[in-house]
Amino acid sequence: MKQLNGRVIKAISGFFTVQTDKGEVVAHLPGRLKKAWQESSIIAVGDWVCLSLNDDGTGTIEEIVERTSVLSRSRPSAHNRAIATEQEQVLVANVDQVVFIFAVKEPHPSLRKLDRFLVVAEMNALTAVICVNKIDLTGLEKARQQFGLYADIGYRVIYTSAKQNVGIDELQACLHNKLSVFAGSSGVGKSSLLNAVQPGLGLKVNEVSQASGKGMHTTRYAELLPLDGGGYVADTPGIRGLALYDLEPTEVDAYFREIAPLVADCRFSDCSHHHEPGCAVRAAVKRGDISPQRYDSYLRLREEHQALDDAAY
Repeated sequence: MKQLNGRVIKAISGFFTVQTDKGEVVAHLPGRLKKAWQESSIIAVGDWVCLSLNDDGTGTIEEIVERTSVLSRSRPSAHNRAIATEQEQVLVANVDQVVFIFAVKEPHPSLRKLDRFLVVAEMNALTAVICVNKIDLTGLEKARQQFGLYADIGYRVIYTSAKQNVGIDELQACLHNKLSVFAGSSGVGKSSLLNAVQPGLGLKVNEVSQASGKGMHTTRYAELLPLDGGGYVADTPGIRGLALYDLEPTEVDAYFREIAPLVADCRFSDCSHHHEPGCAVRAAVKRGDISPQRYDSYLRLREEHQALDDAAY
């Protein structure tokens, strides 16, 4: 029986489209592999697999190659979305980077949401890129005033205008030969940016999004969309509502780049960085070394997860 290697580029209702050197093959997963995976998603878009080719042209997945990275979350309970189960829900496997798209205006950017997204990337040990779109509405200098603090703490920030074709070359170069996950709220210009990078790509993303639907009981699927110059853009319904179901309150500080190195300098090992004396983090905020906005995001996220933790126990 002929065997092929390839990458899963689409997953719908137990059927997986695999891109191989011989073209696309729709494959299924045999029962023996389903039993082998208990604590994580069995298979996800982005996975590399080995499959055997059946007589009718379909495939049977024989092996799933070990993942190098994932964008994942704990699967929420069907009864209470605030409570996580122990199973990992892999949204995309073997991700190279996550590109968070925010408009500098129209809609007004929620930097607290960006901070939340960055924590997701840090938890998954993924490279995060921030794309600031619609700079034609404010000018580059105003955009840098809003988002420059993220460059200061080490994130790559790309300033773009899909309307004026500004920054598109840099975005294209960033995506080249990588598996990139795009995340952005409605109206930020994600489709326009993708169309600027590759004509028609934004339309395809919209088709996937509309088919995915919203809510717990609608059909959901993720898809990798190939880039002509090499690489993929991933679109998945899980990205639009990323939630940190499995984040412990005491872990939040580890995922803020500018806060994490200071934790060891606090007087108390269990410092919450809220009110304790001898807190190195609050001292850094007072000195201006940590943005008050980012510090506030940290406090709110810790408070939120402390409330979830208290409710669960």
